[in-house]
Amino acid sequence: MANSQSNSSTMTSTAWQVLGRLVGAAVVLAITAFFTPGFSIDNIWALALAAVVLTAMDYLITRFTGLHASPFGKGFVGFALAAVTLYFTQFFVAGYSISWIAAIIGALIYGVIDYFIPGSQDM
Repeated sequence: MANSQSNSSTMTSTAWQVLGRLVGAAVVLAITAFFTPGFSIDNIWALALAAVVLTAMDYLITRFTGLHASPFGKGFVGFALAAVTLYFTQFFVAGYSISWIAAIIGALIYGVIDYFIPGSQDM
């Protein structure tokens, strides 16, 4: 019985971590889109879906390559991965559009904002 409660507690904790990460990604993404010329997100649903897509792409990239798609995660490689993930998200989310130049600028802004928002990015 104690093991069952421990398992349930761990799953609840993980669910809150994932939800927190998604909310954090959405906030950082909204701020980034606001300050980046050539980057637009039409509505809250596109923002939420983009946060899910970006989080999933970051997870998959980290899982298969060991590199974080964070602008300051692995130096230039992390910065390039962040720009690429920002750019390619537009192919999965309606109402999300970004140019290559905006993706590069957005990766820089995303990294700066992400650096100052408290919280662990590890899961």
